[in-house]
Amino acid sequence: MPIPVCVVGTDGTVVKANPLMKDVILYEDIIGAKFFTLTGIKREQLIDANEEEIILEKNEKSFRLRVNEEADLNDDIVVFFDDRTAREGFRAKLESERATMVFINIDNYEELLASVPEEYKRVIPSQIDSIVRKWGVAYESPVMSTDDNTYVMVSTYGKTQEIIADNFSVLDEVRNIEAEVDFPISISIGVGISEESLNEATDLAQSALELALGRGGDQAVVKDDEHTKYYGGTSQTVEKNNRGKARVIAHAIKNLVNDADKVLIMGHRWPDMDSFGAAIGAYSICRFLDKDAYIVCEEHNDAIDTIFEQAVDSEEYNIVKHDKALQLAASHKNVLLIVVDCNRPVLVECPDLLSKCSDIVLIDHHRRTEDSLQNTAVSYVESYASSASELVTEIIQHISQKRFVTRFESEAMLAGIMVDTNNFSGRSGVRTFEAAAWLKRSGADTNEVKRYFQTEKEDFKTKASAIAKAEFRDDGIVFARTKGGTSNATIINAQVADELLMVKGVKASFVFGRNMKGQTIISARSLGDINVQFLMEKFGGGGHFTSAAAQVNEKYADVREQLEEQINEYLNKDSDEDK
Repeated sequence: MPIPVCVVGTDGTVVKANPLMKDVILYEDIIGAKFFTLTGIKREQLIDANEEEIILEKNEKSFRLRVNEEADLNDDIVVFFDDRTAREGFRAKLESERATMVFINIDNYEELLASVPEEYKRVIPSQIDSIVRKWGVAYESPVMSTDDNTYVMVSTYGKTQEIIADNFSVLDEVRNIEAEVDFPISISIGVGISEESLNEATDLAQSALELALGRGGDQAVVKDDEHTKYYGGTSQTVEKNNRGKARVIAHAIKNLVNDADKVLIMGHRWPDMDSFGAAIGAYSICRFLDKDAYIVCEEHNDAIDTIFEQAVDSEEYNIVKHDKALQLAASHKNVLLIVVDCNRPVLVECPDLLSKCSDIVLIDHHRRTEDSLQNTAVSYVESYASSASELVTEIIQHISQKRFVTRFESEAMLAGIMVDTNNFSGRSGVRTFEAAAWLKRSGADTNEVKRYFQTEKEDFKTKASAIAKAEFRDDGIVFARTKGGTSNATIINAQVADELLMVKGVKASFVFGRNMKGQTIISARSLGDINVQFLMEKFGGGGHFTSAAAQVNEKYADVREQLEEQINEYLNKDSDEDK
């Protein structure tokens, strides 16, 4: 027999072996030795060796194990060792040299050129170009410019793994460029890896870049045929000064609403003030365009009781439950669905509607994730924005020069902006204040808006107790825990997390609670030094750089321990990068 072969007896010892077994086992005499001791493979496993691949790595060689066809546990088993070392080496070489596509984008290019002094307008793009091209040369990967702010790099799988291991250091190099601008210079990178074809890798790279940009830029996203991974994301999203996109989006939405038979509007399950306020704003657009619209809401929590009941009592708004919404979608040919304040199908108010409507409009301010809504007719996802209400307010301004929103609608959207900015103390850009000013001119009464935020006594006591018992770490991290189990648990957690940021020395706050489903919920907030969205994504959640959350089907103690490990790893990694 030209390959190594041995016979394993019923007691698990080697009873016979040919001379070539020395290529597998270096011992002089293996007769009588336990097969498991020699290989780490149990005798019972050998029965399935012909169907299920069993690989043995020995002496820098790789062997595929096979057995005689009539192998039986009650009889001796003949084991054949097929040397795959050369084949595996060749396959590894082919794998390493497989082409991958890398798309690179200079973030906020127009805003960058508009913000820098005249003498930097040529220097900064040239510096970025030099860094990107040198980065490509370092990994033997050619870089080609496709536009003033975009590049394509063709690399190999092996070099791409080196780039990933280096954690995309080019992001830091670009961010360290010195320039007299109010925001960091950054790039976004999309990497596509596919075993199918180069075309598939190109599509994955484009999708990865769009995801990186949708998450705020200054990061790399790697997509292969099965997984998506994120790297970087250490800078907050830069607010865009160009309002052209809002104007284009408004025009597209106007056309879609005019063409629709009916319009359904929904946010996320258990809507908060921003989700409901944005829905009310979208409803006002449909009313102005003389189109029947319906806000879909099955259940809501106590936090929006006041504004929800005011909307219902006014009898000005069609608010329907899931069954009615699905009936409307089924009974009309052209139904437009407007989704606000949520871009993940699993979180929307009624997921079944997504496949029942003719077209979908998405308006959201949360960073995109791998499972974000796809195939939308119009997608306006801007992670720089404070809230969905801010984005809807901008769209309304471009629908008509006539101011058509009512006082209540202005107050609903202003309330949405205020809740997501914690009364303008966080995530507030110039456009946030401009939107708020426009709503004020449209009749919004800030005292009336304040009434929407009044809480029940028990909720107030719960928040006060959680704050009083908060645990402060020396590194600026604070943990707190609220009594949960109510429909308001998520809202209370978020408010406690916001309040804890007001304590001197606190960089980030993490508040735990329990929702009505018994899940452990986490509300995370930061002042910008820590990317809480990155941390919450580790638990299947998400949000923004400074404001994020997650829901976990595990006990508080286990989640707390896991989160502390993630935070410590994040802070230690950040500390190492600063050295």
